[in-house]
Amino acid sequence: MSAGKSFWEMDEMRIITGAMVILGGATALLVVMPYMLLKEVPPPAALKPYSDIQLVGRQSYISNGCVYCHSQQPRDIAQAPDFKRGWGRASVAGDYAYDTPHLLGTMRTGPDLMNIGARQPSKDWQLGHLYQPRAYTPGSIMPSYPYLFEVRQGEAKANETVVNLPPSFAKPGQVVVARPEALALVEYLLAMDRTYPALAPLAPATDRKK
Repeated sequence: MSAGKSFWEMDEMRIITGAMVILGGATALLVVMPYMLLKEVPPPAALKPYSDIQLVGRQSYISNGCVYCHSQQPRDIAQAPDFKRGWGRASVAGDYAYDTPHLLGTMRTGPDLMNIGARQPSKDWQLGHLYQPRAYTPGSIMPSYPYLFEVRQGEAKANETVVNLPPSFAKPGQVVVARPEALALVEYLLAMDRTYPALAPLAPATDRKK
């Protein structure tokens, strides 16, 4: 303590030191301790690693900003009516064993998607909803993603996946074909299914995908 200064008098060094102590304590409490407690939690036996195409779709989910409007963390029934909304049980640590980075989300402009693959397992619906959300959910504010599709006149090729739009949105002679990015994104969405029991037997930790 400098001469002539009281114990409680603040100076730059005390402020910086105090801030670092608070930051260190918060980091230990909110980051280090949870990591130490959860780092060895193995994935539930019913949870499968993502396939290669699902991982491509997951990256498309990130790059298209889906995480900004959709969460992947249904809350406990005591905290919110997420279960009554049909979003599934509250998530547990093991549900995210194969998720790097985690896509918990911080906003819900749209519904939680943790179990969208179970709620809406139709590939046709998922593709059509990406192309034109209001064709399936009237009044939806979700943006459409036309660049994930090719629209042209005529017939689709044998190996192409056609989007079967509702009659009121389909145009005569026009075909909407899903690009590989759209197909991969839908494969990821369909893989979002955490409807197995939260306390089901756990798989060995060595089975976790690195």
